[in-house]
Amino acid sequence: MTVPYLLGIDVGSYSTKGVLTTPTGEVLHQHVVEHKMEFPKPGWVEQDADGVWWADVVAVCRAIVDAGFDTARIGAVAVSAIGPCMLPVDEQGRPLRAGVLYGIDTRAQEEVTWLNNHFGEEAMMELAGMALTSQAIGPKILWLKRNEPEIYARAHKILTASGYLIYKLTGEYVIDKHTGSHYNPLVNMSDISWDGRFAEPIIDLEKLPKLLWSTEIAGHITEAAARETGLAAGTPVTAGTVDAAAEAVSVGAVNVGDLMVMYGTTVFFTLVTDHETPDVRFWSTGFVFPESRDLCGGLSTTGALTRWFRDQLGQPELAAEAAGGPNAYAALAEMAADIPGGSEGLLCLPFFAGERTPIHDPNARGVFAGLTLSHTRAHMYRSVLESTGYGVRHNVETMREIGAGPQRIVAVGGGAQNLTWLQIVSDIAQVPQVVPQQTIGASYGDAFLAGLATGIIPDISKLFQDWVQVKTIVEPNPDHRVYDEMYGVYRSLYEHAKTDLHTLARLGMDSH
Repeated sequence: MTVPYLLGIDVGSYSTKGVLTTPTGEVLHQHVVEHKMEFPKPGWVEQDADGVWWADVVAVCRAIVDAGFDTARIGAVAVSAIGPCMLPVDEQGRPLRAGVLYGIDTRAQEEVTWLNNHFGEEAMMELAGMALTSQAIGPKILWLKRNEPEIYARAHKILTASGYLIYKLTGEYVIDKHTGSHYNPLVNMSDISWDGRFAEPIIDLEKLPKLLWSTEIAGHITEAAARETGLAAGTPVTAGTVDAAAEAVSVGAVNVGDLMVMYGTTVFFTLVTDHETPDVRFWSTGFVFPESRDLCGGLSTTGALTRWFRDQLGQPELAAEAAGGPNAYAALAEMAADIPGGSEGLLCLPFFAGERTPIHDPNARGVFAGLTLSHTRAHMYRSVLESTGYGVRHNVETMREIGAGPQRIVAVGGGAQNLTWLQIVSDIAQVPQVVPQQTIGASYGDAFLAGLATGIIPDISKLFQDWVQVKTIVEPNPDHRVYDEMYGVYRSLYEHAKTDLHTLARLGMDSH
């Protein structure tokens, strides 16, 4: 009997990755496509749905065809993507504007305030299990209705990134329940279904897609999609999910108490639970398996901040890399490793694009505090890496406060390849971090979900038997007194400077 292939594709903030596997997790082919985010105004972050999301998926599929694989052997396809995003499409499924990205896009703050005042924060929290923040889709739909009414009027459906890709592949308007959880205040978290009690000023509910679990089949590859992608018509396609949820699956963070920390453009936290854990500081959502739940959070500028530092202040390392030398990030990390913990009194507040959990402040701004004439670029870069550790510690401590402390932490994403960074985070947060042998990413988790949804993979136990192995465990250094003091400054500096940071944010926006 011919062994089927499984195809997972993940559209991330800066790249799209596809992986073709066997049912036992053997990787047969990988392909990556780079892309960009657009920042048309302060607080706005967008991507083109056809020119980025769909074009990347087509490129990944075509690369598999060009590599000589028989796409008729692909038993199932699963797609994940950044999210939650907002994309209005017309009756033909054509995008009506660029996709509005997830929590790093903060354009709908007035709508958040209006909805809170109009309906009451507690009432919406009781329904949706989480407070309205820049991560919520409901306020962004209201922003669309208020600011681009002609587009809202023409919108047949309001999709997210993965939902649009599923439509392009299958012709079905579907999103998964994990993603749908972020459409608050339009979703009832008790059973993760659409709920109209707060919908009237926001949206007509018929504009929302169908909700399914990630392990359910959304549809099958259409003839039109087959012609574009080279995939075989009729191939099953799952309901997909957000990239972070697929990444959690890819490294085995699927049991109650498992916390995945995804080091990417941002940091994203996914803590698996067995019940709703409503708290205004986090996002309580459905997970990928039927009746599963998780508690999610995120930092806004992690990999994005190291990229900013590299591009703005790492010109020597970039030039050396271009001349055939070491990777610029690796060179910067090596430089930072020689600086003592605490960066000799230099602290970075990493709020260069606001901050998500647990403070939910889109108007926070970045700060380097404690600079002296003796500090160097190495000190500054180490303080950037340390700022992630302070953010992780703040989130983990807050989870423990509400009785949802993690039992096991798994580190994934591009940043998890930087052991200097992981050690810094473990030392600051005083938590061990499990590093998997394979950190292919969300696309690998997508491939597993594709197999599980179709029965090609019989049950989740195969994830630990065949797909996931531990590479190393990063243990914290018990001598962390300097970090305790620096963490205290990190917390208090933000609280004391918050009003002035908000003023600077307003002045920055007014200048555009």
